[in-house]
Amino acid sequence: MPDSPSLAAHDDDLLQLIEDDPLSEPASQEPLASWRVLVVDDDADVHRATELAMQGLLIEGRGLEFLHAQTSIAARELLSREDDIAVALLDVVMESEDAGLQLVRHLRASPRFDALRIVLRTGQPGYAPEIETVRTLDINDYKTKAELTRTRLYTVLTAAIRSYKQIRQLQSAQRGLSRIVESVTELNLVRTLPKYAEGALHKVALLFDTQPRGLVAVHHRDDAPELARIVAALGEYAPSLGHTVDLVGVPATRQGLLDCLRQGHSLLGGESYLHFQLANGRVLVMHVHLPHAPNHDMEPLLHTLKSALAVGFDNVALYGQLLDHAYNDQLLQLPNRNRFIELLEQNLRKPEGVSLALIDIDDFSDINDAFGHRFGDQVLQVVAQRLNEHLGSRSELARISADTFGVMGPETLICADSISTAFQEPFVVSGERLQLSATTGLVRLVDSSSLGSELLLDAHIALKRAKQMQRGTAQYFSAEMGVDARERFKLLKGLRASFEARRLFVVYQPQVELATRQPIAVEALLRWRTESGQFVPPDQFIPLAEQSGLIVAIGEFVLRTSCHQIKRLRDLGHSSLRMAVNISMAQFRHPRFISTLQAALRDAELPGSALELEITESMAMDDLDMVLHVLAEIRATGATVAIDDFGTGFSSLAQLRQLQVERLKIDRAFVQETSTEAGSTIAGMVVNLGCTLGMRVIAEGIETEEQAQQLLKLGCHEGQGYLFARPMPAELLEGWMANANKA
Repeated sequence: MPDSPSLAAHDDDLLQLIEDDPLSEPASQEPLASWRVLVVDDDADVHRATELAMQGLLIEGRGLEFLHAQTSIAARELLSREDDIAVALLDVVMESEDAGLQLVRHLRASPRFDALRIVLRTGQPGYAPEIETVRTLDINDYKTKAELTRTRLYTVLTAAIRSYKQIRQLQSAQRGLSRIVESVTELNLVRTLPKYAEGALHKVALLFDTQPRGLVAVHHRDDAPELARIVAALGEYAPSLGHTVDLVGVPATRQGLLDCLRQGHSLLGGESYLHFQLANGRVLVMHVHLPHAPNHDMEPLLHTLKSALAVGFDNVALYGQLLDHAYNDQLLQLPNRNRFIELLEQNLRKPEGVSLALIDIDDFSDINDAFGHRFGDQVLQVVAQRLNEHLGSRSELARISADTFGVMGPETLICADSISTAFQEPFVVSGERLQLSATTGLVRLVDSSSLGSELLLDAHIALKRAKQMQRGTAQYFSAEMGVDARERFKLLKGLRASFEARRLFVVYQPQVELATRQPIAVEALLRWRTESGQFVPPDQFIPLAEQSGLIVAIGEFVLRTSCHQIKRLRDLGHSSLRMAVNISMAQFRHPRFISTLQAALRDAELPGSALELEITESMAMDDLDMVLHVLAEIRATGATVAIDDFGTGFSSLAQLRQLQVERLKIDRAFVQETSTEAGSTIAGMVVNLGCTLGMRVIAEGIETEEQAQQLLKLGCHEGQGYLFARPMPAELLEGWMANANKA
């Protein structure tokens, strides 16, 4: 139904438009694919006039291709099989009054045509009011046919095509960015440089919709560019993988890689070379074949992908460094403990004839203290070199800890004799000849049922046993050693749990004046009852507590409990009674020991004179200056000090005189032997020594009246043992004390 006036007007002479219109573009340029324009109008003259008016004109450097439909139904059928249409020129009134508007709604409902620009043309504006139509429909322009002269039609199409082009560019950018995000997200799961580099080649190719072809070279700053190594290669470059750049078979590619490395920036083209400066100081160059040089649309996307890949390459390099630190010793460039455990597990698949050794350098801490850590590092380096020379040819050498090496290999090579031989000759360190020895723990893999780190623990057990026997020797692991060590570990674990669950408790054994048998003190003794109700002897768990450091917390518990108990006994009328508490070496040396002692006395509102601390003879003689300092601080609280187990150590008269302690305690071993001449003599010597130094002397472990009488004859002042009372809980002690004072 014709509804438009003739498009021929006096100001639209076609020849003049083609020759003089400043908007036209030279037709001599190499044509690109034409913009496709759909004309939908029920007037055949409009179709012909539109094509004729636009004939030979270029928009954005490209010509126009027209598609035609005379009804909205025909247009829908055409659109169902056609894509990439830039503009639709739609008549509003065709087979129905709103056929054009319905077609617009149909187009906007399809994602295939979300970029398509729509220009409505009508000869009857009343059927579709302009303001309402523009507001409700996504159209590019709305013109009456009378307005669309040739020049104005060209202007309208140019604006619509530019809008279409921009939308397509944005869509392309969005798709490219989506590909980049997906690519980088996927690549971030890769942890090795070769795999990441190969993946990067694939992602660049995907961005340009082309097959992946190219290579990636890594250059270390101290090397010549020609020595950069190919870590990924695809397509015809696959044979170059692992080689250096100077061996790349395509001369142009080889030269492009070298130019990129020397110039220090990316070179873009159909053959592109992307330059990456990695955080670890290395340079990476990626060569990729592209279907064409990146245009102004694709170049920003390529730079975005390159930036994302640069972060990924840095992360992979960082991960590699972390992996290197996690599994390799940085000083000696040897596998570390973690890597050595992995190697152990691999060898356990075929353990026959394989041995493991832990080699511990004797007195290495003394070397560090005497010559400094730098010299100590040099010692480790020369030892590692010597062990490699003697054992490394058929074995795996690793650094397990500060001064301990692990080595695994044939048991004919990894044995006590070969390791001893490695240490026979002096080591030369910074010009100094140094004679070193090492203690070794050995495990035959077939003799152990352990795996990985447990196998290393077996070697540690053997090493510890060797140190206990004699430094500089070697000891093979046995199943019995393992059972003993693991039982000790279980015992320690149970001790920790019991302490936390308050299953450790204190009992008290009275001490009496030998002449009158009147109680003058009580000794606090620790006991452990397990969850099952069994008692663990103190000589089993006390050494474990001392070795583990748990004794400090346990000792504070005993001290505080004892202070509160002696305060209660004094309040019950035993005003002169004192409490004896054993102090371990770890407690005595602890920097907070004196403050802990002061707090225990203060919290119990107890005078220091009510407390006596027992230390062993070996503790008293360990570091005399330190001991004298701590003893002075103890005396400042009012507490007294006794030397426990006296006679078992090697103290001298001069040292004892300096200590100025209040009491000597004869060890039970000598008390048991008082019936013999030798035992009586030793006990007598201890008593005489104590009296000479103005000390009180107490004997422990008195079980018979004969022993008590003999000690009394020797001049011993006080006694403790089953003859007088067994250790008892606090509630029984209070009754015992009441009865003892009545006697």
